[in-house]
Amino acid sequence: MSECILQMKNITKTFPGVIALDKVNLDVTKGEIHALVGENGAGKSTLMNVLSGIYPYGTYEGEILYKGEVCNFKSIRDSEKMGIAIIHQELALSPFMSIAENIFLGNERQTNGVIDWDETNNKAKEVMASVGLNESHNALIRDIGVGKQQLVEIAKALAKDCELLILDEPTAALNDEDSDHLLTLLKKLNKEQGISCIIISHKLNEIAKVSDRITIIRDGQVIETLDNHEKGAISEDRIIKGMVGRDMVDRFPKRTPHIGEIGFEVEHWNVYDPLNEERKVIDDVSFNLRKGEVVGLAGLMGAGRTELAMSIFGKAYGKKISGKIIKDGKELHLHNVSQAIENGIAYLTEDRKNAGLVLIQDISSNTAMSNLKNLSSNGIVDDEKVIKSAEEYRAKLQTKCSSVFQSAGNLSGGNQQKVVLSKWLSTLPDVLLLDEPTRGIDVGAKYEIYNIINDIANEGKCVLVISSELPEILGVADRIYIMNEGKLIGETTRDEATPEKIMARIIQSANE
Repeated sequence: MSECILQMKNITKTFPGVIALDKVNLDVTKGEIHALVGENGAGKSTLMNVLSGIYPYGTYEGEILYKGEVCNFKSIRDSEKMGIAIIHQELALSPFMSIAENIFLGNERQTNGVIDWDETNNKAKEVMASVGLNESHNALIRDIGVGKQQLVEIAKALAKDCELLILDEPTAALNDEDSDHLLTLLKKLNKEQGISCIIISHKLNEIAKVSDRITIIRDGQVIETLDNHEKGAISEDRIIKGMVGRDMVDRFPKRTPHIGEIGFEVEHWNVYDPLNEERKVIDDVSFNLRKGEVVGLAGLMGAGRTELAMSIFGKAYGKKISGKIIKDGKELHLHNVSQAIENGIAYLTEDRKNAGLVLIQDISSNTAMSNLKNLSSNGIVDDEKVIKSAEEYRAKLQTKCSSVFQSAGNLSGGNQQKVVLSKWLSTLPDVLLLDEPTRGIDVGAKYEIYNIINDIANEGKCVLVISSELPEILGVADRIYIMNEGKLIGETTRDEATPEKIMARIIQSANE
């Protein structure tokens, strides 16, 4: 029997009015990859925050044993000294510092208070090589992609002599290629260095592929732990049943589309990089959206999908923008975001926590944020209107919260996404540009978001859905555009589309 490196016994954690964890037990053996799955708000991240000392000893009940020793971590530094490292979904890297500096940030190589740059750089190169990061150690974080930034975080953990690595949604922002590379690295670290991993993810195909055991948490309690000794032996459907407490026959809700006339068009759209005005990011893109239709925009990370949507949304991104935007047959001249909103266009960002919400403000304030003009009288915000609007969209989208005065930062990911949707729906838009609308939320919450998207389309609105997950695009879209390297390279209907055909077209385009 493998050595047990971690035991968490009867962990109970409460917040005001909420039992987040109810006598949770978890054990991890040395050298295993242990998956932790559950719906948003189930308690996964809370449990890991208890383990890592983010929620310090004394704020929870129960016992943590690590390598046979009782641990009362008062801070994250205490857990790191014991060889436990946690990597959050929102990466904790400084964009204006180099890779080497980030790897040793808070763990500086120094002598008598003076940083030893030779040791720093040499050790950085060593751990970078161990994670397969082929970049200069002097490269700035802002100049490398998200996939490589994840590798920097893992290198940072290895530099602290990590023995238990906790990863919270490590592939949520990665494309398929970067995800495969990261998962292969985890298996390598697991096999060659004996590093144990706890991985939290909503990508159940990845969980089934790499994990040795899978613990399912629902409503703050452990439902079961599944042995996945033969990798991939446990099906996604089996995991989902444990997560939601029932079988989910369909991942995507059925609907009969009622597609009308063209309501929104973009013609010969060109956009240049705001930091390098010689580099064209969007190259002569033309597309249209019909009323009552859900259109998908597929492509790899870096294809230009977000840049396209943001540049259309009142030139929120880009320089030297040219082309036409036509809504209901009339050309629009949008110079800023306010003008886009006034003309019935809304953009839901892919980054809800940094750009979509003000986490320290409550639900009502966030819902009103894009619609203050209509919620004001004589330039003064009408609090009654704000609360009434928030209550209306809370009920309409079935947002789970104690009240509209609850802080947005205390909501689960799925409910945060509903608040972002509420913010834009309250502006009564005709065109919705939804960028990664289900990123980082669980399968049950995704289904609810898909229903909302269908309802929006059924109201006769034009909807564009950007997603890095091809099954999602195929499941929600009536028609699909394919994008690569800033260009639209194909268009297909849902009936004709397959993941293989879409990827083949992207690969063909890259080789042309």
